[in-house]
Amino acid sequence: MGYTLAEKLLMKNTGKTSLKPGELLTVNVDRVMVHDLFAPFVIEKFREMGFAKVWDVNKIVFIYDHLVPTSFIEDSRHHKITDQFAAEQGIKNVHRADGVCHQLMPELRYVTPGNVVFGTDSHTTTYGAVGAFAAGIGYTEMAAIFGTGRLWIKVPATMRINVNGKLPKGVYAKDIILRIIGDIGVDGATYKAMEFGGTTIRELSVAGRMTLCNMAVEAGAKVGMVEPDEKTFTFSGVNGKEFGYLQSDPDAVYEKVIDYDASQLRPVVACPSNVDKVKDVEELNGVKIDQAFLGSCTNGRLEDLEVAAGILKGRKIAPYVRFIVTPASRSVFAEAVKRGIISTLMEAGAIVTPPACGLCCGRSGGIVSDGERVIASNNRNFLGRMGGPKSEIFLASPATVAASALEGKIVDPRSYLQ
Repeated sequence: MGYTLAEKLLMKNTGKTSLKPGELLTVNVDRVMVHDLFAPFVIEKFREMGFAKVWDVNKIVFIYDHLVPTSFIEDSRHHKITDQFAAEQGIKNVHRADGVCHQLMPELRYVTPGNVVFGTDSHTTTYGAVGAFAAGIGYTEMAAIFGTGRLWIKVPATMRINVNGKLPKGVYAKDIILRIIGDIGVDGATYKAMEFGGTTIRELSVAGRMTLCNMAVEAGAKVGMVEPDEKTFTFSGVNGKEFGYLQSDPDAVYEKVIDYDASQLRPVVACPSNVDKVKDVEELNGVKIDQAFLGSCTNGRLEDLEVAAGILKGRKIAPYVRFIVTPASRSVFAEAVKRGIISTLMEAGAIVTPPACGLCCGRSGGIVSDGERVIASNNRNFLGRMGGPKSEIFLASPATVAASALEGKIVDPRSYLQ
C-alpha cells in the first residue's frame, strides 16, 4: 500500500515508516506565521502557559496585514504589543505593511517544499502550492508552538482532484477551484488533504496553484497540496533533487478521487453568501454591481493584475462603479508599476491601494453599505464581510472582475479576451 503526498511529507517530518488517516501525530514545526490581528492573543496565551522564551526566534514570522493601514485606535495597540514582544524575544522576521501574509510567506521563501507550517489564519493552506503541509490554527495552539516547536495533528485522509487537458480561453485557476467547491460543497473536504494533480495543474504557474490551495479551506480542507516540480523549485530557490520523496505513490490510497476535463470548464461566479453557490457566469449576465475588487491572498498576484490590465487597457470602467485594486505585496506592486500594469489600471479608473488584506477582511479600502453589490477576486463572500450585512458579494476570477467593472454589471469576460 502506497502513500499520498501529505502522508509522505508527514512521515518524513516525524521519522515514521508508516501511518494511516486518523492517526494522531506530533509534528516538528518548521515555521509559523502570526498576523497582526491575532498576535496579541498569541502573546497573552504564551505568557499564561508559563513560557519565557520562544523555541526558535528564526522560525517565527510576524506579518502586519489585516490592520494596515490602521483604521481604528485599537489597531495601533495590536502593532505596539507585537513590536514589544518581538524586541523582547529577538524576533527579526517582522513585516510591517509589506503585503498579505499568504503572499509573503512563499514569496520570501519562509515556506519551501517539505515544510510543516502553521499560521493563525485559515488560508495558511495557500503554502501547499509549494509542496508544504500548511494549515491554519487558533492562537492557543500557536502559543504552544511558540513554547515547544511542536504540535499534534490528526493525519488527514486525502481527496485527489485530477484536472486534465487545456483550459479554454477565459478560464483560470479561480474558476477551477470555485467549480470544485460548487460540486463538493463547503463541507465536502472537511479535515481532508485536497491533493491537486493532472496535466492542467502542472501547466499552472505557482501563483495559480496558490489560488487553488488558498481556497481548499473553503471546502473545509485541513490542507491543500500540489506536488512540487521544477517551477516550484525555481520559485522556492531549492535543489529539487532533495525532494524526490514529495510525490504520491502510484498505489496511494485516496478516500475519494474526482476527475475534471479542463476543456469542459467555464468562467463561474460564487453567489452570495456561500462559496459553494456557484453558477456559470452566463446565468448572472447583467446583474448590476456597485463595486469591483481585485486583490487578496487569493488573486492579488502579478499575473492577476496583468490579466485585468489586458482587459482594461484603453477602456474606462463604468460610471458610478468603484474599482479597487490591492496588490498582494510590495514586490508585486513594484513589478506591476515597472511593467506599466498599475498605470493601465489607474487610467481605466481603478483606485490602487497599498498592499494589505484591505477589503477582503472588511477593515479598510472600500467598505460597502447595505444594498450594494461587489464582485471580487478574494476567497469569501460571507454576510457582512465587506461592510453592510445586507450587501452582496460575488466571487470570480480577475478577468470576470475586470470585465464586470467595465460594464457595471456581471459579464462574461471572454468577449474581452483575444
